[in-house]
Amino acid sequence: MDAKETYFWDLTGYLVLRNVLTAEEVQAANDGLDYLSEQMQSDRDDPEVNAWREHASPSITDGILVRSRNNYPYLLTLTEPHCEPFRHMIAHPQLVSRLNTMCGKGFRLDHGPQFIGGINGTRGGSLHGAGEPHRPYVAYHHQNGVGHVGGVTVTFQLGESADGDGGFACVPGSHKSKYPMPKGVRSQENEMDVAAEPALGPGDVLFFMDGAQTHGTHPWKADHQRRSILIKYASRTATRSGASKVVANPDTYWDKEIVGGMPPEQRAVMFGPCSSPGSQDVYLDVDDSGTVRMGR
Repeated sequence: MDAKETYFWDLTGYLVLRNVLTAEEVQAANDGLDYLSEQMQSDRDDPEVNAWREHASPSITDGILVRSRNNYPYLLTLTEPHCEPFRHMIAHPQLVSRLNTMCGKGFRLDHGPQFIGGINGTRGGSLHGAGEPHRPYVAYHHQNGVGHVGGVTVTFQLGESADGDGGFACVPGSHKSKYPMPKGVRSQENEMDVAAEPALGPGDVLFFMDGAQTHGTHPWKADHQRRSILIKYASRTATRSGASKVVANPDTYWDKEIVGGMPPEQRAVMFGPCSSPGSQDVYLDVDDSGTVRMGR
């Protein structure tokens, strides 16, 4: 990252790179999405298609692929050559050179790649993030002249997303905000003119600070389909989601013989590292009598 990129990233919490993918690479990725859409709508009894269906199939609306889940890397498992554009994305040199600064060396793919689409009239999503509550695995901090963020989402744009079309929106600088997000901003009922909607073209790449920054989605207003590929990275020691959620259960992370018979209060500290373990059984508190109890 050069000085201008570093300044803009630290100031706003997002960064846009133009023309990272060639027209041929954009076309190959779009062909891969078309292939996935066709396969998911077919009646084929095929191991590849059945595996996608087993892991929560992508969302189809009016015969158009509009979304894939981020808990299973569908796009990396497509039949060759359709998987290749997305495999190239995850370690693209333009990403590596910047994520080494943003997340620190040893960064890793935490979950994705995920396809986010939309057709005219697709509703937006509420704005969220801004480190509420504080989450160290995605938080941004600056020390000794170097900025560091635990979680960065990289978006490869495969179609036009002009100003006013909708799609990704964020509140620049919110990763440094010292005050809670107003309800109207969160719901998009009154954004107070603080939300930005960066214009993106096919082949452009957007980096943003994910949970550290307020972000979300504006309603899609364009006649053409929105097509974005989101890849979520984490610093080496952060565990945001993905496989960590699967193995975090004490019976898996340790062993049933070790945790068997433990009361809930002891079992709570035996969960493996995961930002969202999918269980309230990891939270402890101490009551007025000094007794450890299950918390929230």
